[in-house]
Amino acid sequence: MTAPDYPETRRGDVVETYFGEEVADPYRWLEEDVRNSEEVAEWVEAQNAVTHAYLDALPARDWFTQRIGELYDFQRFSVPVERGGRYFYTGNSGLQNQSPLYVRDSLEAEPRLLIDPNEWADDGATALSGWVPSPDGSKLLYSVQDGGTDWRILRVLDVDTGEQIGGEIRWAKFTSLAWVGEEGFLYSRFPEPEEGEDFQALNMDQAVYYHALGSAQADDQLVFATPDFPERNHTAQTTTDGRWAIVSSSTGTDARYEVHVIDLAAGWGARPLVTGFEDSWGIIDSVGSRLFFTTNKDAPLYRVISIDMDNVEAGWTEVIAEREQPIADASLVGGHLVIEYLEDASSAAYVHTLDGELVREIEFAGIGSASGFHGNPDSPEMFYSFSSFNRPATIYRYDVAGGDSSVFAEPELAFNPDDFVVEQRFYESRDGTRVPMFIVRRADVAASGEAVPTLLYGYGGFDVSLTPGFSASRLAWVEAGGAFALANIRGGGEYGKAWHDGGRRANKQNVFDDFIAAGEFLIAEGVTPEGGLAIQGGSNGGLLVGAVVNQRPDLFAAGNAAVGVMDMLRFDQWTAGRYWVDDYGYPDREEDWRILRAYSPLHNIRPDTDYPALLVTTADTDDRVVPGHSFKYTAALQAEELGERPQLIRIETRAGHGSGKPTDKQIAEASDIAAFLAYWTGLQPGE
Repeated sequence: MTAPDYPETRRGDVVETYFGEEVADPYRWLEEDVRNSEEVAEWVEAQNAVTHAYLDALPARDWFTQRIGELYDFQRFSVPVERGGRYFYTGNSGLQNQSPLYVRDSLEAEPRLLIDPNEWADDGATALSGWVPSPDGSKLLYSVQDGGTDWRILRVLDVDTGEQIGGEIRWAKFTSLAWVGEEGFLYSRFPEPEEGEDFQALNMDQAVYYHALGSAQADDQLVFATPDFPERNHTAQTTTDGRWAIVSSSTGTDARYEVHVIDLAAGWGARPLVTGFEDSWGIIDSVGSRLFFTTNKDAPLYRVISIDMDNVEAGWTEVIAEREQPIADASLVGGHLVIEYLEDASSAAYVHTLDGELVREIEFAGIGSASGFHGNPDSPEMFYSFSSFNRPATIYRYDVAGGDSSVFAEPELAFNPDDFVVEQRFYESRDGTRVPMFIVRRADVAASGEAVPTLLYGYGGFDVSLTPGFSASRLAWVEAGGAFALANIRGGGEYGKAWHDGGRRANKQNVFDDFIAAGEFLIAEGVTPEGGLAIQGGSNGGLLVGAVVNQRPDLFAAGNAAVGVMDMLRFDQWTAGRYWVDDYGYPDREEDWRILRAYSPLHNIRPDTDYPALLVTTADTDDRVVPGHSFKYTAALQAEELGERPQLIRIETRAGHGSGKPTDKQIAEASDIAAFLAYWTGLQPGE
């Protein structure tokens, strides 16, 4: 199956001059929102018709569709949250498009359905996003995500009756949900965009508001804003005891914050606690007037410190010093601090006293990812989840005081986790940096030493750590006889601030070098044969795929660039793109522009070169990385002579950057991608 005939794409005549260099942008018109442009809508329809005809004919597609569906079909749960003796959690019977929310009136009580988002839309594309019970458990504040957008609609539910309380809150985005007693809550919103600009306009002037239950949104009280600095973002959290509200402000994606504290018993006055946007500050919780934070101030791998708000002049007290591993999360439960660390990109957690003394380690079942650690400061009961590449999440109930652990919810599986081997290896990048990589294979494949088609995944940006986790599509690939590899390349947060700094701005090439070195390592070590390596990444990882394919098209057989940032000269023009300058640099500054120009996927395609088979994936309602990035990149690929392998784009409708996507769409998309990559790497399921 060679490349099909692509739809014709009109070339415009846009040429702009940046710092003395003329740059053509012939597909600028593809930046238009598909809802507002008939020409773009027709282009999307034509591209999808060609792509789906090609994907439907792939020999392994039916196998992957069936097997991925079977591997998705297990009962799964979120980590419970206890309030007022009630336990709230989401659950999915297996193939439900969205996960309903349940409540138990006690730990031993039968669960009852509280919210079923599957009833909200016929296509299953309206999702329950965030949710927070009120302090006494009588009410539930939750957010609704429609069609994959980052915008949220906020509602409040009476837990006893299931009836909605009051009206809806609109234009919330990038918001936390913070109860203030039982009477109202804090949330963050942007001004309502101009008509038709919902999914493309820059996000500016975020502010924190208080909504009193039963009142109209128009009457909400402005609590915190910086109109003189419209680029600043603000979110609010409240401590479990309800005494304090913590407003965290940022200017981009970097973990550099200012912190203001509101004593809720004394009105809405916000007291500056940390100023300057220099370091990361994450509120853990409070005990009386003592606030606990994680911070990387004077500690690149983070530490825990506290301050007494009744005696701020006394300054900060170090509670838990920086270790050799970065802190990933922290909770205050049952009068103890529970600290999660990343040890070579795998979870480890420890219980400490409030004075920092180590009590014990929480034992996990090998290499994997733990999350949640939900509990209350005055109760020893805590819940957390643990998962790995070959194990979906099991939910545990843990006694912080005594250290006893028990299973709260464990899925029944359609496979045996022991049939798979998870290992961690280290390899050297181009500059000699030691980089970790996880490799997952069937036990018999690993024992045989056979080189098999391999799917390599990476991200490499924004201080995001990639840790072991379960994926039905990845496991299906491994079941089919392939290998899955995850490279913890620089730009992420696996080893703290230095690891992040080593892969951003002027150091971005290190990310690409690390990923290329990962591919070379897999071939050299006999994990995959030459011609058997596929690569995949999403968002910043989509940029990664586009960049390394341009730099080393000979190394890869196939790739999937998902919802990628492909135009590095214009990424700051839409929605949340302006935040990304912390990692990428500023396109309007010459020094940064020249770095961006050197690796921008759109601007570095190599004509008359044999390229891997590429499947670009995006969605029409992606208002995080607007689909125009992928549209323009695909049009540019298809306009060049790049050999016999195809460069296609799959455009999902009523979906966004990823979150909230219904299960049936996840299975269909994953099956298309797996079948495409399998065909071009030689992976043949069932053989």
